Amino acid sequence: MADVNVLWDNCLKVIKDNVSEEAYKTWFKPVVPLKYENNEFIVEVPSMFFYEYIEEKFAELLRLTISREVGENTRLLYRILVDRSSQATTDVPAAVVNNHEKPSQTILNVIESSPFKKVIRQDVDPQLNTSYNFNTFVEGNSNKLARTAGISIANEPGKTIFNPLFLYGCSGVGKTHLVNAIGVMAKQLNPDKRVLYVTANLFKIQYTDSVRNNTQNDFLSFYQSIDVLIIDDIQEFMTTGVQNTFFHIFNHLHQMGKQLILTSDRAPGMLAGMEERLLTRFKWGLTAEIEKPDFELRKAILKQKIYKDGLDISEDVIDYIAENVSDNIRNLEGVLISLLAHATLTDTNIDVKLAQSVIGTVVSAVPNKVVSVEKIRDVVCEYYAISTDKLMSSSRKREISTARQVAMYLSKQYTKNSLSSIGKIIGNRNHATVLHACSVVNDLIDTDKNIRFDLQELEDKLKS
Repeated sequence: MADVNVLWDNCLKVIKDNVSEEAYKTWFKPVVPLKYENNEFIVEVPSMFFYEYIEEKFAELLRLTISREVGENTRLLYRILVDRSSQATTDVPAAVVNNHEKPSQTILNVIESSPFKKVIRQDVDPQLNTSYNFNTFVEGNSNKLARTAGISIANEPGKTIFNPLFLYGCSGVGKTHLVNAIGVMAKQLNPDKRVLYVTANLFKIQYTDSVRNNTQNDFLSFYQSIDVLIIDDIQEFMTTGVQNTFFHIFNHLHQMGKQLILTSDRAPGMLAGMEERLLTRFKWGLTAEIEKPDFELRKAILKQKIYKDGLDISEDVIDYIAENVSDNIRNLEGVLISLLAHATLTDTNIDVKLAQSVIGTVVSAVPNKVVSVEKIRDVVCEYYAISTDKLMSSSRKREISTARQVAMYLSKQYTKNSLSSIGKIIGNRNHATVLHACSVVNDLIDTDKNIRFDLQELEDKLKS
């Protein structure tokens, strides 16, 4: 019987000539040959993710190499070390490496590690802001669905239909507060679970460092061990390497019944540059929008903040602030802080006059740009290089009708105009036509990458 180590060394020589040095060190050096008998070549890999990645990226290379160096009828079996607490099962497929068979048959040998080798799971720092909890999160019509789902998840992470939970909305509406609240409550109710909050930007930095230092396996193993993974601002996952790595982490966690919570400043269908396979997975659970707070919610948030800080502010001042600071919650808090500072430094009472002055400086420093239907119409015409007359005409040419529908969709999203008003300004159409246009664009967002890209570009132009 040939020595299994010699056979594997021969295989490695071939593999090394066909992959990059980095890939060789990361994915093949850690593989341990165990046994070769009865035409079965058994190797040990350190994790389920490791196995999945090798099978996806290097299955054909392995098939050809083992056929050449070991024998044409040789089957490759993977032995995967798993911790008992990970509850791994044999439901995950492993491909047969055989010169005459396609990798459709499945063979997987999953064994538990020796109790002498078993490492007790260490808890991780959740990186949560404990002041962002459900006690300080004010419920309103704009966030009720997301908050209710969040509480369900916190009670039973990974066991509800809300997996993943994908929250989206513009900046400052409370997404970060809510996901931290879910994490805080989940950790309180399930202290044994490993909960982690991380921004997409930090995840990218960690991934880049792992590639630079050749510690990708440690990076992957760490994220695979998380029970509740919260990633904020997922729209920043624009590089191929990060997306590919997160795809495998997502698959592993979801398959193992772990909870994923993601936030973004836009809906999944609007994430231009994101791989389709990730977008599909983002929609597996619940996608919920957190909208800008309405007047009543803004008042409730102000009153809670005032009570917490021990301030004494009259109802008419609260109403004035809530009426005039409508963009996001951060601006509300900024106005209150400025009011308190002005009142303290100048020894004056907080009244409507002071509120007017503060709002004029705090809010107008970053003015809310008013977008009209006419402005949207003109921006769309310029972007698609068509005249306003053509957009307003009855032409049904595809490029013109698409531009017209996009203009109606954006008008509904960015203005307070009624459907009838939008239709009248864009070609003298009725409200049913506008409604249909919005429906068409919504459907295209899910299926057409070009439309998603166009909408993102147009939104950036409208905000600039």
